[in-house]
Amino acid sequence: MKKRIFSLFAATLFVLTAMAESQVKYVFYFIGDGMGVNQINVTETYLAALKGRIGFEPILMSEFPVVGLVNTYSATNGVTDSAAGGTALATGKKTKNGAIGVLEDLKTPCTSIAYWAQQSGKAVGVATTVAITHATPAAFYGHQPDRNMYYEMGKDLCKSGYDFFAGSDFHRPYTKEGEPSLHEQAKAAGYTIVKGYKEYEKKGRKADKVILVQSDKQNEKWASEQLPYALDQTKDDLTLEQIVRAGINFLSNKGKDGFFFAIEGGMIDWACHRNEIGTCVNEVLDMDKAVKVAYEFYQQHPDETIIVISADHETGGMAMGVGPYEIHTDLLRFQHKSIDELKWFLNDMYQKNPKKFDWPVVEKVLKEQMGLGGGIALNDKQQERIRNRWNAIEKAIAENGKVRDRINDLCGTCKNIINEVAMISWASGGHSNGYVPIYAIGPGTEVFQGRIDNIEIAPAMAKIAGYKAE
Repeated sequence: MKKRIFSLFAATLFVLTAMAESQVKYVFYFIGDGMGVNQINVTETYLAALKGRIGFEPILMSEFPVVGLVNTYSATNGVTDSAAGGTALATGKKTKNGAIGVLEDLKTPCTSIAYWAQQSGKAVGVATTVAITHATPAAFYGHQPDRNMYYEMGKDLCKSGYDFFAGSDFHRPYTKEGEPSLHEQAKAAGYTIVKGYKEYEKKGRKADKVILVQSDKQNEKWASEQLPYALDQTKDDLTLEQIVRAGINFLSNKGKDGFFFAIEGGMIDWACHRNEIGTCVNEVLDMDKAVKVAYEFYQQHPDETIIVISADHETGGMAMGVGPYEIHTDLLRFQHKSIDELKWFLNDMYQKNPKKFDWPVVEKVLKEQMGLGGGIALNDKQQERIRNRWNAIEKAIAENGKVRDRINDLCGTCKNIINEVAMISWASGGHSNGYVPIYAIGPGTEVFQGRIDNIEIAPAMAKIAGYKAE
């Protein structure tokens, strides 16, 4: 046994020595927030079901040659939150739940791999599908004791000097004290703020530093917190795929010796917090599209590029199965809106024309947009539950009550029924301590094979790329 352990140590030392001499110039670090192994499994099971067979149809990231499992507990909790999880992935240090880029004492800052890359002369980008000051992206530049200090983290972003940021926007960019908005501070720090991919192509390419955000219309709708879910995207919406294309273009043209690019698929987590299986699957597929963009770049520079994909934690304790030995993920194909979008859509219908807001109209929406009573056959009890929710809406309308709340209740019942018919179960609406996957490709990434801890990832990536970890 001792001889085998020594051999493994020697092999690891050999790989690390080789990495120190690596010519890796381009580093992609994808984080699927809330993306446990079962989130991948259900997505691949769904794709196989669409082809009429039991089994799985692999997505791109899971076909990478290096595959491992990652532990995610924080310094203080068996179940991490995104702040501590993001900090571990970004800095290689465990911290207290809720803390960003500081140690457990909430005072001592810890630097991230993005900073190490910057100090090594690389161009640096940080991108997400949520607000750029949310926990996971903030872990790459921020140092705050509380993840809810959005304004302070926005100031950290402006001070970072990183070359490229992208996401929905800043969250809560103003303070009551009357300090300059984060948009003003970003512009003062030399950032050009561009809204949407077309605007990036027009005036972002030649900027010194860029913050790419979505349209004012979408930010007004979603309070600057998120891009639309993949299920809800229109041709005019900013997507993660576009963000990665823009980031590669911008970082490649900075004239520096390579780049580091951190990219979060942030709303896998949001969908799983809400126990929305159809939305979750489409968010995983959306991130895989973005991975494909990075992989296309890798194919052009295979000896100089690494792509590492992992997650900060699993969300929801999701499992395929509710007791009977079957699942029906193929039924998810009939869902065409996220539950959030369904709530917004029905409430908007009611507000615009309350007199025509009746059961036939709502029933048609549920059939066409969610498949309920259409592609998805409902039993008597499920039909009764939906009709009871509608009756509560009618009562609220008649009594001038809380119609919005009753519409939201109806949408929640629709979500629960979709889980039931697909035979998907959830342990909670929070995080779990389940393993998350790690996938990797490129020189030196063999070190991620097997079971590792989340604090091992950033230092190993830095070693491969020749960054000095601090």
